[in-house]
Amino acid sequence: MISHIRIKDFAIIENTEIDFHDGLNIITGETGAGKSIVIEAISLALGSRADTTFVRSGKEKAVIQLVSFVDGQDVVITREISSAGKNLCKINGEIVTLAQLNQVCKKIADIHGQYDHQSLLNPENHIHLLDSYNSKETSTLKEEVVLCYSKYIEVKNKLNSIVSNHEENLRKRDFMRYELDEIRSAKLVVNEDDELANEIKLLQNSEKIYQNLSNSYAISYEESPAALDGIKKSLSLLNEISEYSKEISVVADGFSDAYYKLEDLCGEIRNMREKISFSQEDLDDAMSRLVLIDALKRKYGGSIDKVLKYADGLEEQLAYIENIDEARDALTAELATCEENVKRSSEKLSALRKQSASELEQKILTELKELNFKDSSLTIDFAKESGYTANGIDKVEFLISTNKGEPQKPLSKIASGGEMSRIMLAFKKIIADYDEIATMIFDEIDSGISGITASIVGKKLRQIAENHQIICITHLPQIAAFGRYNYKIQKNSDDNMTYTTVEKLDENEKITEIARLLGGINTTDKTLESARELVELSI
Repeated sequence: MISHIRIKDFAIIENTEIDFHDGLNIITGETGAGKSIVIEAISLALGSRADTTFVRSGKEKAVIQLVSFVDGQDVVITREISSAGKNLCKINGEIVTLAQLNQVCKKIADIHGQYDHQSLLNPENHIHLLDSYNSKETSTLKEEVVLCYSKYIEVKNKLNSIVSNHEENLRKRDFMRYELDEIRSAKLVVNEDDELANEIKLLQNSEKIYQNLSNSYAISYEESPAALDGIKKSLSLLNEISEYSKEISVVADGFSDAYYKLEDLCGEIRNMREKISFSQEDLDDAMSRLVLIDALKRKYGGSIDKVLKYADGLEEQLAYIENIDEARDALTAELATCEENVKRSSEKLSALRKQSASELEQKILTELKELNFKDSSLTIDFAKESGYTANGIDKVEFLISTNKGEPQKPLSKIASGGEMSRIMLAFKKIIADYDEIATMIFDEIDSGISGITASIVGKKLRQIAENHQIICITHLPQIAAFGRYNYKIQKNSDDNMTYTTVEKLDENEKITEIARLLGGINTTDKTLESARELVELSI
């Protein structure tokens, strides 16, 4: 249950706190005072989507804190919405995601707003309403149906794709073979283009390279005096005097290293010179090969690596096309298995739904009779979908007759606003009992009703409140009289701002508020007496 809520800078509420209790909590107030804003704040705390328009004008953020009792312990939920659009969720002080918050809060409360009437009028929602009854058993089968249906659709789409693309694949096959042959016949090697570019550069400059290598070798080794000879003579002179000075000995060692190093380098120059050869044919072949590789790169990806990967992809596609008949046969067999699975799971779900519908019909009728539908009859009608769906094979629609002798018709053809309120109340009561929902919140459940029917609805709310915490916004005195705890919302203004406050009423204040609901602006002794009578009759 919800024991406490604090609302700060939310819409027209500056800062208010409310202690809720077990049983029936009734909230009343003038139209526009902000009754629905309290429900909106509770809904936000319980995981609904945030909107920056809820932040009070001129404030940086709105904060809602809610205390609830869940699974044997108090849980403190905090929601913060900043005017900049940031949204923060906390459970017992720890930041959580909105999905995590929703997971916890679905155990806390069920909120009924006026829009819920519309869900009853739309037959497409009826199957979901039915599934919410006996949901613990139904949900397992629904998950099975969804899995089977998803696999069925996946395989069906693959098979349809094969069939619809078969002719186009055959047309593409010859062209893909041509492209693959063009690439494979080139026998490409990764980085071959870089090596060819270096080879061409070498062949194009071979004469200059040979001449410079020859001259360098001659200067260093062959000519007289050669550079190597000069170093050798210097080394000999230094060796003669190295015994007289340690410093000279070090220099002599350096010359010795230089001599042998230069001798090795001269050998390398000679070897490189001897390898230099020029062949116009080799140059032409290398340039032709590079032109071919560049052409393939332009057509198939920009690099040899990408060209080869493109070829691998062509091979996979061709293999797929060549084996298309086998793939089609395999998918046809797999589709038959998937269809059998989705059929079996859908039929199991349908059987469970029909069993649940039979129970639900009787429970709803019992509740409706207590809500002044004395001659009503109701059927949950089943029809079969034209094909399989993620919801199975059922079309479900609630049919009702509210008067004796009248045929059953869809809710949208029969029910008035007041009737829809009572039908939804009956349904909510049953679902809450079955799912063990601790708190039920009703925003304007009394829409379209008055008089004796309003008293009957109030009595039903008091009855439901014996096993559930009820928080109910109402504008009807007949319902307010049944409240175990009553609260009044008031809107006040000063020169700058509008403020909404929530006040818990004592017994006398409760009677005064009910008298206001009965009499409007002027509260008289007569309306006060009528209010006391309503309260006494509600006990």
